[in-house]
Amino acid sequence: MTILRKTLALAIAASFLATNADAQTLFTYGTNSVTKEEFIKAFNKNNAGTKATPEAYREYLDLYTKFRVKVKAARDMKLDTISSQLTELQGFKAQVAENFINDDNTINALVTEAFERGKKEIHLAHIFIPFDADGNETSQKNAAVRIQGAYSQLDKGVPFETVALAESGDAAVKQNKGDVGYITVFSLSYELENLVYSTPVNGCSQPFKSKTGYHIVKNLGERPSSGRLRAAQILIAVRDEYTTAQKSEAKKLADSLYTVVAAGGDFKTLAAKFSSDNLSYQTGGEMMEFGVGSYDPAFENVAFGLSKDGEVARPVLTSFGYHIIKRLERKPTIASLEDGREKDALKQQVYQSDRMEYARKKQLVKVRELVGYKKAVYQDAALWRATDSVLKNVPIPVNPAFYSKTVLFSIGDEKIQFKDWQDHLLQVRNTRTHMSKQAIFAEFTDTKTLDYYKQHLEKYNKDFAFQVNEFRDGNLLFEIMQRKIWDKESNDSIGLKKYYEQYKAKYKWEQSADAIVFTFIDIQTANEYRSRIDSNWRAWNKLAETSDGRMQADSARFELSQIP
Repeated sequence: MTILRKTLALAIAASFLATNADAQTLFTYGTNSVTKEEFIKAFNKNNAGTKATPEAYREYLDLYTKFRVKVKAARDMKLDTISSQLTELQGFKAQVAENFINDDNTINALVTEAFERGKKEIHLAHIFIPFDADGNETSQKNAAVRIQGAYSQLDKGVPFETVALAESGDAAVKQNKGDVGYITVFSLSYELENLVYSTPVNGCSQPFKSKTGYHIVKNLGERPSSGRLRAAQILIAVRDEYTTAQKSEAKKLADSLYTVVAAGGDFKTLAAKFSSDNLSYQTGGEMMEFGVGSYDPAFENVAFGLSKDGEVARPVLTSFGYHIIKRLERKPTIASLEDGREKDALKQQVYQSDRMEYARKKQLVKVRELVGYKKAVYQDAALWRATDSVLKNVPIPVNPAFYSKTVLFSIGDEKIQFKDWQDHLLQVRNTRTHMSKQAIFAEFTDTKTLDYYKQHLEKYNKDFAFQVNEFRDGNLLFEIMQRKIWDKESNDSIGLKKYYEQYKAKYKWEQSADAIVFTFIDIQTANEYRSRIDSNWRAWNKLAETSDGRMQADSARFELSQIP
């Protein structure tokens, strides 16, 4: 009963709350006032299907006034300072804050870009010159010289495969001569994907430096997207150390299994018994859904070459062994972002990819300006000398102009001192050995800036502040109702029984229904989830749990008048 009451209290709060506005005052209570705009917003939110008549306004005004007075009474009792309220509020903030950290415009642009890139596949050739990723300058300089030499050869007309065989450090270059096969969106890291998609057909890119080395790519051709595939496989492994006889036995086994499958043998049973693929044999050989650029080109060419669901291909040899592939389902490329379910799936891919690092950096530029990040004036050389000392675990040089309380930068009203930087270095120096001190400092600065932004998000994001206020006031409404009414009633069993006998005619269900009420943070999220709910409403609880706070759901019996 307590849970149901709390849910209803939160629902009432969500309905009543509105943003402040400088406008005509509708009513006051104590030293507080409510504007006409606040009330209208609350009315419209809670009465979407109700005609806005004077009578409807009057009825709602009575409810709204009582709500605001009860919340004020809870604050007057200092209920907003009790530990349970503070703990729940902090938990709620942490749960939903991430939804407001990312810039929606940037995310939507990345989704649109991924959608457009996903319409085609690019045949890629690649030369890679690796260098030590720990900041070794000699290694990077040598790699830079080699990549420029490779580019000069290509510029003179030397065939790409010749240069790749001679110069590329890619582990597979001896087998593929630099020909990677077809790739599409999400096949590569985002920075390399950008390089590939900006290279014209038959063109070569300029040398490009990534975190791990230098790259030159060539666009060998393009084709429309092949879509995505659900497939199952039986893998007969062929390892590097196998003798010729062992390799021959593996081929014979693969051919025999294909013959059995072609004659009607059960693919799942054979996969469970014979497949060497540890990721799929327990599921009858079924693999995760994939697109081009995910596996060996020889494997993908056969898999995507199957013409119908259920068709099984003859064994194909890759560096892993012999694969017997069965097509389960071919899914076409997303036709339009108007499909909310498809757009949501694409957005999840963006969230799970390294594109979010790009989005984070872009957002950081805005956040720095928003929170007022300012670099302090100090001796840069003194900072790096002191930093080196901490990293090497030796005494820091004495410098009257640079000491523990020297301010390095400020964020809002917070000043970050060298002592803060020193404490951070002591925590990470053993795990950041691959990074330069400048890179570690940049990471520290970014983290401090984002942490400050998150801690003061209510100040900088009005939508977040609105949602937090909804939750806070809903909790306060529940708390005061619990203390002043529900607990007293539940402890007075004799009084309750007498009251019930006297008024039992009032305690009958009106027309009612078992219902699930969904609440979303905005209309865009509601549109995203509508089709998913329609297609499988029984999974409502799982959808809510995996929505990162963007959706809340309540299942109960409601009178029809209680359903929004």
